[in-house]
Amino acid sequence: MGITKANLFSKEQNELAGIAKVLAHPARIAIIEHLIKANACINGDLVQELGLAQATISQHLRELKEIEIIRGTIEGSSMSYCINTEKWNDLRKYIDVWFSKYDSPCSSDCC
Repeated sequence: MGITKANLFSKEQNELAGIAKVLAHPARIAIIEHLIKANACINGDLVQELGLAQATISQHLRELKEIEIIRGTIEGSSMSYCINTEKWNDLRKYIDVWFSKYDSPCSSDCC
């Protein structure tokens, strides 16, 4: 979407669309699932876990870090990443509110 059209939508709509765009890649979903499963900061095991090249994983991590869904540190050649709990909870609340707005006004055969 052109930058000039973003002003037609709320801050929340633009933010959720941006997050959805980043999450719309299966490798990024796999990275998040791995971080959730580990329930801790992880470092070099993503290459073995996902079977992708290090450069590819680094790009996906950069995209996830940009929307702040993960956080991490880099010290020399060592990286450590985990779920950003605050951002994760904010996203969960926003999606819960968004889904709760629909109250199925018609039966399943209405359309």
